[in-house]
Amino acid sequence: MEYAIDPELRAWLDLMPRVDITDIAALRRAEEAAAAELSRYEPVIPVHHRDVPIPGPGGAPPVRARIYTPVDRADELPGLLYLHGGGFVLGSVDGFHPEASRVAGELGAVVVSVDYRLAPEHPFPAGVADCFAALTWAAEHAGELGIDPTRLGVGGESAGGGLAAAVALLARDRGGPEPCFQYLGIPELDDRLDTPSMRDFVDTPLWDRRSAELSWDYYLGPGVRGGAGVSPYAAPARAADLSGLPPACVTACQYDPLRDEGLEYARRLIQAGVPTELFHYPGTFHGSTLVTEAAVSKRMVADKMGALRRGLRAGEDEPVR
Repeated sequence: MEYAIDPELRAWLDLMPRVDITDIAALRRAEEAAAAELSRYEPVIPVHHRDVPIPGPGGAPPVRARIYTPVDRADELPGLLYLHGGGFVLGSVDGFHPEASRVAGELGAVVVSVDYRLAPEHPFPAGVADCFAALTWAAEHAGELGIDPTRLGVGGESAGGGLAAAVALLARDRGGPEPCFQYLGIPELDDRLDTPSMRDFVDTPLWDRRSAELSWDYYLGPGVRGGAGVSPYAAPARAADLSGLPPACVTACQYDPLRDEGLEYARRLIQAGVPTELFHYPGTFHGSTLVTEAAVSKRMVADKMGALRRGLRAGEDEPVR
């Protein structure tokens, strides 16, 4: 199928990696090698980071989290529980170090980046349970982390966006801790795979329908995807009621199989009375921000930072420059 991809992005298509998650071990090795280079990234505004173990949920092993704190900071800053992408099977705090550093440095926020357990070794509910445990821990330790507990949000991209939506649902249904905001970047939300974009985009760059099928099969287990009884904490699109959730920002890319589930989730949030921003980017595909110099990629990053700044009320206590 031909796609009217943004010309600046199209020029890089031949260099974009093909993501084939049939061989998870090989992808993880490649990702680990790439993360070694990414870890050298330092934001323009100095940020200190440290790894800490968080008690695992229900007696599970501790969850590694990386805490990012602006070097010159006020006493209470906004906080973000950051959940990395990777289709529930890839990703780490190391691989997403630049993203977390940028949020901490540019917004003057404390970022708690979570190394949640990955499928298929650890299928649902392991990953989301780790993320919710991290939210609970961050809220309980807000004072020592330097976080204003009224400005603690949750966010992520792709599978991380889906996990962020699930954590917001869990927090509502369990009576807290209540995030002030949820950022759902190109989120993976619906295991039923029955939207027009999911049916049509079978050969899009980086992420296509086959990748989505494998991702959900790894996360839910074989033969579960699309069936009855899948938990909304696994696939938030299945939640019957979206009222009472924190304000949201949802983003979507035109040529992304996940596009329509994100758009539909945003529509349902709005109709449920949840204050919601929605950004849709023509000519883009899932992960196209890897082409960092494209104008549309720069706009997407700026929109993300602006949404987080508003949602976390960043700027109320700016770090000392």
